[in-house]
Amino acid sequence: MNAESKQPSFSEALSGIEDILGRLERDEIGIDALGDEVKRAVDLVAFCRGKLKETETEVRDLVTGLQEDEPEPTS
Repeated sequence: MNAESKQPSFSEALSGIEDILGRLERDEIGIDALGDEVKRAVDLVAFCRGKLKETETEVRDLVTGLQEDEPEPTS
């Protein structure tokens, strides 16, 4: 996790999801921890979705800005 933001990076969150899924597939998570691990995975998925949406919006705005800066074609 980033020390500055206290939130994982996208790749750290994705790695966390993959870790939890792998441990679930290998039956390495006991019933006592199952609820906590699934909640953590759901939180990480929500974080990743939010980050993807935020990045999509940012990229769309940048591309729109580039298109607005293009000069009008002259005939």
